[in-house]
Amino acid sequence: MNIFGFKSKNDEVLDHWVAQAPVNSYSADEVYGAIEQLVQAHEIPGLKISRVDYTEGGALSNRRTYLRFERAQMAFDICAAPFGTGYFFSCRTVFSVPMLNIWHLLCLLFVSPLIFNSVLKPMGLYYGAGGVIFALVTFAILCRQGVKAEFAFLDTALLQIPILNVIYWFLYRRDTYFREDTRIMYMTVVPQIIQAYLDEVSAAKGIQLVRQQRRAPLFGPANQPLTPPPEIIPPGTGA
Repeated sequence: MNIFGFKSKNDEVLDHWVAQAPVNSYSADEVYGAIEQLVQAHEIPGLKISRVDYTEGGALSNRRTYLRFERAQMAFDICAAPFGTGYFFSCRTVFSVPMLNIWHLLCLLFVSPLIFNSVLKPMGLYYGAGGVIFALVTFAILCRQGVKAEFAFLDTALLQIPILNVIYWFLYRRDTYFREDTRIMYMTVVPQIIQAYLDEVSAAKGIQLVRQQRRAPLFGPANQPLTPPPEIIPPGTGA
């Protein structure tokens, strides 16, 4: 989750790889647009695609735009950016667990009196109580629908609403065989699309990408390095 340009502390990076190109001959907008179209063509249910800006350093530092794919509590943050005379691509697999933070409680304490004074109080006791009950029943119905596979988009939306996502997560949402299977499919298909596109567009430019570093696969040892990359042979030359 992106909060004022900072990565949420509730986010856990499960996987991370970086690929380097020796020359700066890419455009981040073109890369993001092409990857976005390729992923959209797969019609992954419940997928939300967005561009998010993260700070490069502190609060007053420059911001860097990332391409984000988000489905339920799993997201991919993709970066394409120049580095010196070269260029790099990175992809992070991010797991977000809904949590109730102190700023959620502060917002709730601030908003509750406003709702009472502007909505419930003018409606009177009976109509106000009826409105509250109606809102609770509507939320419960949405939560019951959100856990169904055919409403994957609603599941993703409910998990992004502060405070309500905690209620939905702990009271309604349960892990099932099908939910686990589709999560694995999502986490497999999207990285394959990204890597295939980067290899293809780089090969068309006569460039061979080099994998620099990666975090270990899911639930593996932390910060496991890749095997040393093979020697780069310029296009058109022999072995």
